[in-house]
Amino acid sequence: MAVVVGVAVGIAITIGTDVVLHAIHVYPPWDQPVPDRLLLLATAYRAIYGIAASYIIAYLAPYKPIAHAMVGGGLGLVASVVGAVATWNSPIANQSHWYAIALAVLALPQAWLGGWLRSRQLNAAS
Repeated sequence: MAVVVGVAVGIAITIGTDVVLHAIHVYPPWDQPVPDRLLLLATAYRAIYGIAASYIIAYLAPYKPIAHAMVGGGLGLVASVVGAVATWNSPIANQSHWYAIALAVLALPQAWLGGWLRSRQLNAAS
């Protein structure tokens, strides 16, 4: 259940941020390519959200917080790879393959960091 809640929170805050950035015209319309500088912004907040979601997973985990966080990271890795494959030849995403690759590469390290932060907090409290 910890993994489900953490992943759901991560997805919700990511989609919410995307919607807001499109609505306030920071991002172009949904059917237009997003410039690399804005994809860098998206990569940054997605990494922060991934760490936060992994921390939530570890916080809610009944045992082995880092292992639970890594399960969430594994799901993120799979989702990122599937997304990269699905959009690889898209005219909108075709110019920015680095972004899809970066999301996949960052999935496990950010999961580990979120789990480690919670584990460190637990060790400090003991």
